[in-house]
Amino acid sequence: MSKTAIVVLADPKSGGDEAVGRLFNAMFVAYELKEKNQTVELIFQGAGVRWASEIVKPDHPAHALYEAVKDTVAGVCGGCADVFGAADDVRESGLKLVNEKAIPGTSGIIDLSKYLDEGYRLLTF
Repeated sequence: MSKTAIVVLADPKSGGDEAVGRLFNAMFVAYELKEKNQTVELIFQGAGVRWASEIVKPDHPAHALYEAVKDTVAGVCGGCADVFGAADDVRESGLKLVNEKAIPGTSGIIDLSKYLDEGYRLLTF
C-alpha cells in the first residue's frame, strides 16, 4: 500500500486565489487517498501554518472539506508557526503543533525526512 505525505506551504495571506487553490488541491488529494484506504498525512508547514486558524471557521469555503480530512492532519510545524507568528492561532484552532526535530533558531519543526525514510511520497502544495 502506498503512503503519501501532503505538505501545504501556500500562504493564505498572499491574498490570491492561487493559495486557496493549493489548499483545496492538497485536501482533494488527501480526500481521494483516504477514500482508497491509503495511508495519507496532511502537514501544514512554512507559511502554510497560517491556514490552521482559517479552515476551522465554519464559514470558510474549505471548512467542509477540512472536516472530511481532518483525521489525516499529522500536524502543524511548530517552528514555522513561531516564525510566521501563527503559534497562538494554531493552538486556538485545536490542531497539533509539532516540534519533533530541533533546528537552530526555532522551537523545532516537523521532520519531513522521516517520511522519506519510511517510504512516503511527498507532495507539496
